[in-house]
Amino acid sequence: MGGAVALLLHKKDPSFWNGAVLVAPMCKISEKVKPHPVVVNILTKMEEIIPKWKIVPTKDVIDSAFKDPIKREVIRNNKLIYQDKPRLKTALEMLRTSISLEDGLNEVILPFFVLHGEADIVTDPEVSKALYEKASSKDKTIKLYPGMWHGLTSGEPDENIEIVFADITAWLDKRCNAVTFEQILRPSNQGFEKFDNVMVSMAATSSRTQSNGTYLCGLKRPRTQRRSAM
Repeated sequence: MGGAVALLLHKKDPSFWNGAVLVAPMCKISEKVKPHPVVVNILTKMEEIIPKWKIVPTKDVIDSAFKDPIKREVIRNNKLIYQDKPRLKTALEMLRTSISLEDGLNEVILPFFVLHGEADIVTDPEVSKALYEKASSKDKTIKLYPGMWHGLTSGEPDENIEIVFADITAWLDKRCNAVTFEQILRPSNQGFEKFDNVMVSMAATSSRTQSNGTYLCGLKRPRTQRRSAM
């Protein structure tokens, strides 16, 4: 729902974001899985009576989203992740959110890069295509990855994750000012200087940190731990 939240904030305040990278966003419900209006009407009348009813039939999202079996088991063993069926009220709120976003895709005006795995069965790639086609943004990019699943940045084999992050970094670098964290936190007579509307180049900061190990949820374990100079 991260992409949906980002787009909702943009819808509420178009100047909230300077741009967005949207990875397999749920900004509309695919026609393949959209429930019948009669079913929605019945469940809506029941949501205040039994809001926590685990009635929504869904496949195992973890099995469907994470291709790499090792990463899949790491996610499954995370006790903080809800792994049961969606509750009735939660499912209806997600449906309402997606319908609201779908009706306003043409209102999207921010620069964005939307990425989607073509083999994604959690959110349909057609959803990202619809966003790209209907958005009014002058700067919009879409990339579909053949054979990749929903977890592009965390559930694919390491070599696939490298490709995805390289594409994201390249897109950001073309649009970001090459300002480092040190420049942002540079002391001045009035304390710390303020940089308004500055986006930090990922390349400018990542080049100073050597990394090692394999990806886990899209992150590499750093070889050296960076400490603040403050």
